[in-house]
Amino acid sequence: MQQIINFVIRNKTFLLFLLLFSIAFALTIQSHSYHRSKFINSANFLTGGVYGTMNSVDQYFDLKTTNDILSEENRLLREQLFNTAGIEDSTYIDSSYSKGLYRVTIAELYKNSYSLSHNILTLNKGKNDSIKQDFGVMTSNGIIGIIDNTSNNYSTVLSILNVKSQINAKIKTTNHIGSLTWDGKSPVYVQLEDVSQFAPVKVGDTIETGGESSIFPKGIGIGTITSFETDISGDTYTIQVKLFNDMTNIGTVYILENLDRTEIQSLENKSNE
Repeated sequence: MQQIINFVIRNKTFLLFLLLFSIAFALTIQSHSYHRSKFINSANFLTGGVYGTMNSVDQYFDLKTTNDILSEENRLLREQLFNTAGIEDSTYIDSSYSKGLYRVTIAELYKNSYSLSHNILTLNKGKNDSIKQDFGVMTSNGIIGIIDNTSNNYSTVLSILNVKSQINAKIKTTNHIGSLTWDGKSPVYVQLEDVSQFAPVKVGDTIETGGESSIFPKGIGIGTITSFETDISGDTYTIQVKLFNDMTNIGTVYILENLDRTEIQSLENKSNE
């Protein structure tokens, strides 16, 4: 208390000035409408700026929640699209193959890889989320690989940028089938091999999943044709495909589970006995 009294005594002249200035300022604002309106506008500007900044900060920290909500809505829409006949075809998905067979799970990429010859991705979903080997993985732009192994909370994905990867694919406009592989060179391009020489291949045509497996439904986008050449045998084409996905920048993914996969594989195994 003594320190406060000493402070007031030492600064009494300055404090008296502030008091008189405040009184004069208040009287001026009260007695002149012009000054009062200017003061109110200035105060509103300052408080508006403060509240605007605070709102922007709140929105920034709410982005994660907003993104989760949008991802869940996207998952539900994709699941409905895969499982509802009669929806018009889109750039990436041909729903005519869908007959209520697929369940979609959202996951986040935990670790990416695109510069090796055997690229493996890691996702933050595993056995505890009912994820199993040979489930398909895609983004909103197209496929990125197939589940290779799982632990309780994580799973690894055999990327389409892996020299061991082989996925059934086709030319969208003609339905000619081939095998999608990767030559280990560029993360931007993959190759569609063993396409019949009788296929009318055109630069710019879309390549999509062929649907001749229990992993991916037919019609999920992969990329577009940039060039093609005849194989040494002269019987087939090798087609250069520019991916829809930027494989160097993957975030949210969708894991596809074919609910009839076990039944299909059991039947196929019996046929091969």
